[in-house]
Amino acid sequence: MSDMSDTTTSDIPDYDSEYESTTLVFNDEDNIEDMYLTFGVASEEYGIGISYVTEVVGMQRIMEVPDVPNFIKGVINLRGKVIPIMDIRLRFGMTAKTYTPRTVIIVLDIDNVMIGLVVDYVREVIEIPESNIDLPSRFNENNVIRGFGKQKNKVAIILDIEQLASNQAIELHSALESAVIAG
Repeated sequence: MSDMSDTTTSDIPDYDSEYESTTLVFNDEDNIEDMYLTFGVASEEYGIGISYVTEVVGMQRIMEVPDVPNFIKGVINLRGKVIPIMDIRLRFGMTAKTYTPRTVIIVLDIDNVMIGLVVDYVREVIEIPESNIDLPSRFNENNVIRGFGKQKNKVAIILDIEQLASNQAIELHSALESAVIAG
């Protein structure tokens, strides 16, 4: 694992609290399949397919939920929708870090199930053609790494969002929806 001390403030873009939520808009010329939202956790840069991203929101109160894995921090209420929140640092086995003004939640829609990912910061949306993504070595079948995206002199670890969110978050979301309907 990378040491958090490798990250310097010059590596992290400034966070402007004026922009609490960002909705992403693309024109017809963009190839959505090749577009990735890149974000940082510790000193590494990761990417997720933009087609999963619904918005990026600033940190807000997370309501804790009992009996869930430690990387599921709880849920938020985002405009009336209850969304489970996963801390990527904890999901990857890294040391927890106090949230800063740069810490954000990336809200994803995975097969009509909403989930939020807590990340250290969001970098940018970039285009990485499939031909520029190297497949990872498969150490096990539950690997959350889809590949390594290369663009110019940078490499982003492309995540398999469906594998990353897998059962825990989706089961939590279903349980919460059942509890809301029953209540």
